[in-house]
Amino acid sequence: MKKKASYRYVTFLFLFISAAVLAQTGKLHPGFDKAEYTELLYMHVELYDSMKIDPTKPNSILPKPAHFKSHYKSPIMGLDNRWQLWTNDDKSVGVLNIRGTTQNPVGWLENFYAAMVPAKGELKLANDFTFQYHLADNPKAAVHIGWLVGMAFLARDIVPKIDSCYKAGIKEFLIMGHSQGGAITFLLTSHLYSLQKQNKLPQDIRFKTYASASPKVGNTYFGYEYESMVDGGWGYNVVNSADWVPELPFSVQTMEDFNETNPFKNIDGIIKKQKLLARIALKHAYKGMKNPGEKAQRNYQKYLGNYASKYVVKNLPEFQPPVYYNSNHYVRTGPTIVLLADAEYFKQFANSNDKVFVHHSVDPYLFLLKKYKH
Repeated sequence: MKKKASYRYVTFLFLFISAAVLAQTGKLHPGFDKAEYTELLYMHVELYDSMKIDPTKPNSILPKPAHFKSHYKSPIMGLDNRWQLWTNDDKSVGVLNIRGTTQNPVGWLENFYAAMVPAKGELKLANDFTFQYHLADNPKAAVHIGWLVGMAFLARDIVPKIDSCYKAGIKEFLIMGHSQGGAITFLLTSHLYSLQKQNKLPQDIRFKTYASASPKVGNTYFGYEYESMVDGGWGYNVVNSADWVPELPFSVQTMEDFNETNPFKNIDGIIKKQKLLARIALKHAYKGMKNPGEKAQRNYQKYLGNYASKYVVKNLPEFQPPVYYNSNHYVRTGPTIVLLADAEYFKQFANSNDKVFVHHSVDPYLFLLKKYKH
């Protein structure tokens, strides 16, 4: 018992000192930082009314951030989206904290609007708001349309605040979101880096991103460019291995999702060179593998794109649904920190058929974070 108590004390002391150093020095460093991420989780619960209670400790309240203060909480916008601006003690580091899904059905509609669109283009969101974006250079890069819509509304509010912070001397920003907020965080980070490339944001601003409990936001080609962009310890995807949300959206890979050079591109020519019986057998096998995936992709686009967009328009009457990208090959994105659920964890957070978010809230992430040793 003494060893266990001592370990907890040392862990707490390390987190406290690390957070204090960040607050005092105002300097971001590359690499995953437990104290940094803990503070961001504490900030994140302040965006909700229902997440501040720690269910593992009856009648207790999750701690507030120790070294950061809130300066702005946005109005609700888009499809039930909201964000909050924080700064550290000496106001040298800003935090852009993105809210996840609430109990509002409109926010869930944003999740289910899951067709893909090219990672470069524009969205007509209102008669006075056309959002231009360039999240990746590869023409095969594609992202989730629902979260792109949410990011667009948030970015319109966030970018002027970054500009104001920069004029006040803040040149470093942590970007964080949990759940749906994590998905939006990937897109927002890409958008802000793009604005820097276009000289629409100062080049000397440093961003560091934590996408927490995030679902999959784009395809392989978006993932490649995002990971290259945050390479060197400037972006992380944090997942609880027991959490089902990072496994969504539904994904299907077709032959069109491969790189240009691949062994399937000229498969018809290869089959034609075979003898008759082999040719017949290979054609049958190839169609059996190819057709179901293509059919599934068309169905996903039909229901998660065309059908869902009708309900989006009911909430955003001037929104014009874009042309979708013919793919639903969602992949996990970003350098990943895996909080591995073990036997001790499942004693505290048991699997449940009724409480489907038992592994997804902030509390299980904080529990596993304390055990994370890397």
